[in-house]
Amino acid sequence: MARLKEQYVSTVAPALMQKFSYKSSMQIPKLDKVVINVGAGEAKENSKVIDAIMNDLAKITGQKPVVCRAKKSVANFKLREGMPIGVKVTLRGERMYDFVDKLFNVAFPRVRDFRGINGNSFDGRGNYSTGIKEQLIFPEIEYDKIDKVRGMDINFITTAQTDEEAKELLKLLGAPFAD
Repeated sequence: MARLKEQYVSTVAPALMQKFSYKSSMQIPKLDKVVINVGAGEAKENSKVIDAIMNDLAKITGQKPVVCRAKKSVANFKLREGMPIGVKVTLRGERMYDFVDKLFNVAFPRVRDFRGINGNSFDGRGNYSTGIKEQLIFPEIEYDKIDKVRGMDINFITTAQTDEEAKELLKLLGAPFAD
């Protein structure tokens, strides 16, 4: 069982219950899923780009990524409907907690001049989004084996009703907020 999940059950949930004075344990916010998305605009010229991104994401998350395709054709971007334009992974359960633990405790500290993540990137419904400029901060990625440095978007979807509840949940799970 993941260390972070055990921590949630033993310390995070009771702390949230006390702070927000919930009447039922079912009201306590939980981390529902984590979605990692990598956009690949250059994939329309070179089809090998998608394969490289998929390999990197599979190494980082331990799960097979899904190719995202264009829904509409856009002439200005030289984009046709159905062309691959990105890759995403949705993590739930055990893999989600393992990834979050690795992100907060291993990857973020490896970022140069890291002062914490922005505490204002909540969407108003208790979900948090952050971006990473390079995939090299993860220990599974070897510098010599990558073709290009790419960033990714990471979205934390919670069952929290407000941003304050979600921020407290992520903070108790170990999120290094800057404020």
